[in-house]
Amino acid sequence: MPTKWKKDTALALLERGMILHASGAYKLSARDLSVAEKQLELLDIARDGAGQLGKYVFSDSSTKYKAPPSEKLVLNAYNLLNYLLQGDLSGARVEAKRFTVMHEYLTSYDQRGRPRAEGEADVVHPHGAFGSWLAGFVFERLGEHESALRYYDEALQARPFASLVGPVQRLSALAGYRSPRIDAVLGGMSYETAQAPSEVLVVVSVGRVPLKEARHMPIGAAIGLAHAYITGDSRVLERSALKMVVYPELVPSGSAFETAELRVDGQPVGLEIASDIQTEVIDEYEQMKPKIIGAAISRLIVRAAVAEGARAAGNSAKEGGAIIGLFAALAAEGALLAADRPDTRSWTLLPGLVLVARVPVQPGPHAATVVASGRGGSETRNYSFDVPAGGFVVLDVTTLR
Repeated sequence: MPTKWKKDTALALLERGMILHASGAYKLSARDLSVAEKQLELLDIARDGAGQLGKYVFSDSSTKYKAPPSEKLVLNAYNLLNYLLQGDLSGARVEAKRFTVMHEYLTSYDQRGRPRAEGEADVVHPHGAFGSWLAGFVFERLGEHESALRYYDEALQARPFASLVGPVQRLSALAGYRSPRIDAVLGGMSYETAQAPSEVLVVVSVGRVPLKEARHMPIGAAIGLAHAYITGDSRVLERSALKMVVYPELVPSGSAFETAELRVDGQPVGLEIASDIQTEVIDEYEQMKPKIIGAAISRLIVRAAVAEGARAAGNSAKEGGAIIGLFAALAAEGALLAADRPDTRSWTLLPGLVLVARVPVQPGPHAATVVASGRGGSETRNYSFDVPAGGFVVLDVTTLR
């Protein structure tokens, strides 16, 4: 592990942690992700204004990496999965609690980035379904039925899960927690106490989230997009030689795989979307984009003002003042632009899509096949395993492409 922490050390641990996870080194992956989490700061898109966000985004990658909410919450979910894959329910329980802290923090803001008004209904952060689905399973297997139902309710708030119908019905006889979503699953029926079945839990992570690249946008279009977040008088840009705004933009990662199929003992089993991380990352960035563009324009205004000062000083020269002023202005703007590149760092190995399944089986030996597919072709993984009576086996497929 690192003994000296630099600006990108935590991000490097996130990348290595996913490589270790994909290769089946779950204990080492849990170590890397846990250490990285303690060092990561949150890029607070809800509370950070354009000035604060711009200060970070346009720092030429010189500051410590900050994780946006999409990365922070999914980090906890994958680490919870690391412990489950080791058969360590106690460790998974601890990670579930960490997930809850971040989930509750994020749900205190609505999707427009404003603090929730007093008395307003809870806002469900879209990134929470995967972690809530896993956490519910952990607490169900630990016999903490009330907590399990609450986590399943969180997952159902984000999207319907056919895989949770049986568990919710089973737990309803053991815990009193109810909500509109739990009631909808129960359908007005009462269920008798039933023992948890032997089952296989499958998690398939395919593709990768979009990457960030430095892009250019014409000044006019940029002002139209981000006018509410611009500080300074944009009229000063009329004499500026720089007519483009440089900013970080999301671009496709060129993922090879986009979906997957599952068979258990030769029979097809439906996989459900637990988290469409790729879409969530895009939506999150679109929320930040006007602030980022506004910050970029505000910095252009500062550059233009400096250039105007240089132009005025040059114009005062006795001979060739206008030419000297022009070149002085261009030099000033060029120097400031060269030192002001957008930060394009991100967690590049974060999967784009997470699919899940829970399959009740008879105790004993079983086989499973997972086929990941997409524009890059297909990849097949075969598994053989024994499921104990009343127990479970967790299978993970993470393609990283």
